[in-house]
Amino acid sequence: MPGSAWLTTHLFLQVASILVTARLAGLVLRRLGQTQVVAEMLAGVMLGPSLLGLIAPRLQQWLFPTTLALTGGSAAVTVAHPSMTLLYALGQLGLILYMFLMGLELDTALIGRRRREAATISIAGVVVPMIAGGVLGVLLSGRPGLFGLTLRPWQAGLFLSAATAITAFPVLARIVHDLGLSESSLGTLVLGAAALNDVAAWCLLAVVLATTSHAPSIAALAIGGGAAYAVGMLVVARPLLARLAPAADTVGSVAAPGLLVGLGIMVLLGAAFTDTVGIHSIFGAFLAGVVVPRGSVSASVRRAIEPVTVGLLVPIFFAYSGLNTRLGLLVDASLLGTAALVIGVGFLAKGGACALASRAGGADWGTSAGVGALMNARGLMELILINIGLDRGLITPVMFAILVLLTILTTVAAAPLFQLFTRPRTADVRQTTPAAVPRGD
Repeated sequence: MPGSAWLTTHLFLQVASILVTARLAGLVLRRLGQTQVVAEMLAGVMLGPSLLGLIAPRLQQWLFPTTLALTGGSAAVTVAHPSMTLLYALGQLGLILYMFLMGLELDTALIGRRRREAATISIAGVVVPMIAGGVLGVLLSGRPGLFGLTLRPWQAGLFLSAATAITAFPVLARIVHDLGLSESSLGTLVLGAAALNDVAAWCLLAVVLATTSHAPSIAALAIGGGAAYAVGMLVVARPLLARLAPAADTVGSVAAPGLLVGLGIMVLLGAAFTDTVGIHSIFGAFLAGVVVPRGSVSASVRRAIEPVTVGLLVPIFFAYSGLNTRLGLLVDASLLGTAALVIGVGFLAKGGACALASRAGGADWGTSAGVGALMNARGLMELILINIGLDRGLITPVMFAILVLLTILTTVAAAPLFQLFTRPRTADVRQTTPAAVPRGD
């Protein structure tokens, strides 16, 4: 078993490799209209078995070892390497802190004024792809090699419904951030719709897991626990936190009296709770940011944690998934027809439904298409979901590879399509300043 000193030094080398690769990739990809978050996702792919593993397999396995063989007497057991476990945990810390920052930047007053439009986009972005994905899942369930052998057609339909309906909330938040839209009307609208969208998708996954494990309590815990957390934060925590504003105004910084530590504890406990009930830790952290008072409190918190979170920790999270992606699974020619069908349904059902909902809310066609492009980004939330499906035996590596391809294409296409559709209106939709929202790149 590697010692603490080796693991620490190795973690430093891993993080440095990720940051250097992400920055270099960002310099190239920004010329192609991509945001820094895409570079950070691809950094993991480049450092993983798909590229570095082909060029220098020994170096790749030494830098990012995936398994460790333990021997005891005559028996040998293979376990996950603690080095990657540490990297994963560090990335998760960066993720929840980043989603806390996104909650801080969410203009709740604006969401209140546009709640009908956000709800309409969210409902359309869930219902239409759920139906389309569900029908497709039932049809594909009869084809061998795509879903688990014990999965019934309607269960396959439910899983593909969730995979088709989900939006990559963390990735979308980073794309919105990198485009300079975090505090804009359009950015706030999209983030609000995506938050509601993903809560519904994770509840749907909880139902799938409950039906396959014959444990209805899984779904009840996810839905009931999530609702209880939201009520507790909005009804109880928000009024209590409102008392922070005078203290922050008095000392000029939320960190001085230890309030920053208190907020950090709240974020960590909220993330742990929502993760435990089965929704996901990001929603606990995001809602914790939403209930923090605006003004001096939120501004001082952002100044204290945003540079380290955005610049150092978040790239680790985005790169980690790429390190575990094997693009070689996508080269089988027999999958092309099925892959094209799944990708086509994913693009049209999700993006088209959100675009039409935005148009029905009064937006012009260009802005509506931009909303559809952003909401179509699936990113790491999809990767988390399909990894759960693969681990639980709901899908096979073949379907996993198809859904990975869908994830990559929709995420990479999001920012360029948004900029293409909204180019004449970019100056109108941006209502922020560099000082208010550091780009982190």
